[in-house]
Amino acid sequence: MTAVLHALSDETRLSIVRTLHAEPDGRACGTFPVNLAPSTLSHHFKILREAGLIRQEDRGTQRWTVLRRPEFDARFPGFLNAVIAATEITPARS
Repeated sequence: MTAVLHALSDETRLSIVRTLHAEPDGRACGTFPVNLAPSTLSHHFKILREAGLIRQEDRGTQRWTVLRRPEFDARFPGFLNAVIAATEITPARS
């Protein structure tokens, strides 16, 4: 759990997890809505992989990242939903 909490403590990694949460089939590595150098993004992916949150697989000529939702939910039921709900960006109220 410590590795998971560390992985989710960074806004970029949290953004990656939120994106994958909304896309169950995953996403090609170069298409995430982040403005980072590829080496920096690779570092974030590594931390998420080591925490057990994502897996990466080759599909044709692209590398895809997939949230390991079923496995994670089996270990920590409801945790990902709670994190996503608590960190969703809501518009400012006037």
